Amino acid sequence: MPTTDQVMEVLAEVEDPEINKPITELGMVEDIAIEGSRVGVKIKLTIPGCPLKDRITKDVTAAVSQLDDVDDVQVVFGSMTDEERQQLSANLRAERGAANPEMEIPFATADSQTKVIAIASGKGGVGKSSVTVNLAAALAKQGLRVGVMDADIWGYSVPRMFGVTGKPVAFDGMVMPLQAHGCKVISIGFFTDPDRSVIWRGPMLHRALQQFLSDVHWGDLDVLLCDLPPGTGDIAISLAQMLPNADMLVVTTPQQAAQKVALRAGKATEQTGMAVAGVIENMAGFTDPVSGEVHDIFGSGGGQELAEALETDLLGRIPLDPRMVEGSDAGVPMVLSHPDAPASQAITAIAEQVGARSRSVVGRNLPLTVS
Repeated sequence: MPTTDQVMEVLAEVEDPEINKPITELGMVEDIAIEGSRVGVKIKLTIPGCPLKDRITKDVTAAVSQLDDVDDVQVVFGSMTDEERQQLSANLRAERGAANPEMEIPFATADSQTKVIAIASGKGGVGKSSVTVNLAAALAKQGLRVGVMDADIWGYSVPRMFGVTGKPVAFDGMVMPLQAHGCKVISIGFFTDPDRSVIWRGPMLHRALQQFLSDVHWGDLDVLLCDLPPGTGDIAISLAQMLPNADMLVVTTPQQAAQKVALRAGKATEQTGMAVAGVIENMAGFTDPVSGEVHDIFGSGGGQELAEALETDLLGRIPLDPRMVEGSDAGVPMVLSHPDAPASQAITAIAEQVGARSRSVVGRNLPLTVS
């Protein structure tokens, strides 16, 4: 017959799927009952009706079933008290070292090891969000811990492209991001009616971004991708103020008109302190599957010209592929559904470059404000 210590030992290998820490460490194991070959485990959920309790049931059952002489595992649920949730929230905030836990953004501290990358474009329609989602999935495939913040408050599309729905769990002022394809994801789309417009002005936009960055429990990330709205408006300015050490990737199409507009978005970094880490050219030609001939539907050369104008690298050219659109609508990034496609290979190559670069502030311009 297994012992309580043996059961606790295997339960220490079960992580809460939202917080990504062992349930034993989080104080979620309330009781263990053993009767012969039957083991009962009572788990305290962070909130009543936690949407991931089926996942927890499956993981707990699998872990305990590994023990010798265990034929049946029963999992029942309770929920934490208000005091226990407050203590858990305090412990999680303390772990990230926030001197001001209500407001401090962990990615903005000098000792943060997370690479923050803003994905920007001068205009809409260049596939910026599709690039963000596929780049995130490609980075996660490399084994990196990846977060995606959908900062396009008005035109959010990341939830659908990731195929993730639902409302994030929140307790004591802390929000747990949803997860999809190995990435943690947060978006205003998780909190609003999808059929209603978000009509917000500067202060509300600023506060929303601040909450996404400070109140969401991202955990230890290697990379945080921020999908910006097109242009250089309030959101781009606010993000630069909150994360002045972030890098920016500028997405453009080969079209000269798109390149000129994207140049303005890239040049804005000279005033905010961000650094342009590279240019990505999307929709770079379409290959006829019958003849093999390449058609430059959106022109050519825009990405290289933009990189030269911004004095940075052209990280890659992603060819036009209808499967990119299909994947975005289906909620499965193309790099996962068709990894051998030329477009997927181009994105994977870009991800390898992005993942290999270390976080650094060397060579950055410091924004000066004259009062």
